[in-house]
Amino acid sequence: MSSAVIRYQTKPEAADENQRLIEMVFAELANSAPPGLRYNSFRLADGVTFLHVADGEGLTDLAAFQEFQRNLPDRLAAGPTREDATLVGSYTP
Repeated sequence: MSSAVIRYQTKPEAADENQRLIEMVFAELANSAPPGLRYNSFRLADGVTFLHVADGEGLTDLAAFQEFQRNLPDRLAAGPTREDATLVGSYTP
């Protein structure tokens, strides 16, 4: 199973807004629950680096995700970089 791993840094003044937009994506996901989609997003300890891991279809169809992407270049300080990754293991209690 292949996943997309996306990493980028926001400008410090844009980090909280970026997180708010990501939270809106998760709110829409909670309502729409696209089948087969797995998606995780992390804000790293430096406060400006974000990491997204997505597997499956449907994320880009969400209105909240389109809004997240709309002004993304204006919020960025570095990146984004995208790499494909293969799941080795996963644990959810």
